[in-house]
Amino acid sequence: MEILGSVPPDRGQAPPRSPVEFDGAWRFTAPALHSSVPRARHAVRDLLRHQRVPLCDDLLQGLLLIVSELVTNAVQHAALLSPEVAVEVSIGRHWVRVAVEDDHPYRPKPLEADDERIGGRGLLLVQAISAEAGGMCDVEHTASGGKVVWAALPLPAPASGPTSPPRPR
Repeated sequence: MEILGSVPPDRGQAPPRSPVEFDGAWRFTAPALHSSVPRARHAVRDLLRHQRVPLCDDLLQGLLLIVSELVTNAVQHAALLSPEVAVEVSIGRHWVRVAVEDDHPYRPKPLEADDERIGGRGLLLVQAISAEAGGMCDVEHTASGGKVVWAALPLPAPASGPTSPPRPR
């Protein structure tokens, strides 16, 4: 997995549809192979720990499950036209956003739950995790004709306290 490093948050893609102040964005690329799924999940986990993002364990596990589902979908459904996928993590004061980009033009839609079908519920799961956390997710087309599927989850509010430093006496 190649880490492309910190990139400016505005690369021509729409940010989440709420006010977000990005502190940084990191982009990882990987081949569209099943082995890239756990590698992407571990890279995101390590990045969040390194950046000391204040996520409780439940929120972290939900975010990592979202990464797994989005990368799995890209590998399973887009690999023919997109031999590489990109994972971007954007961190702000109030949100953490993960996005998976591929070059396939097909815009995925969540499938209805079907007890007879094995699989096919990944996007439903991403929507459910995002909604439960108070976040959002969406699919957008890229300028190159591909797509980016993203989810943004809110970070916990900082502990209450003074909003400005105390003045010397």
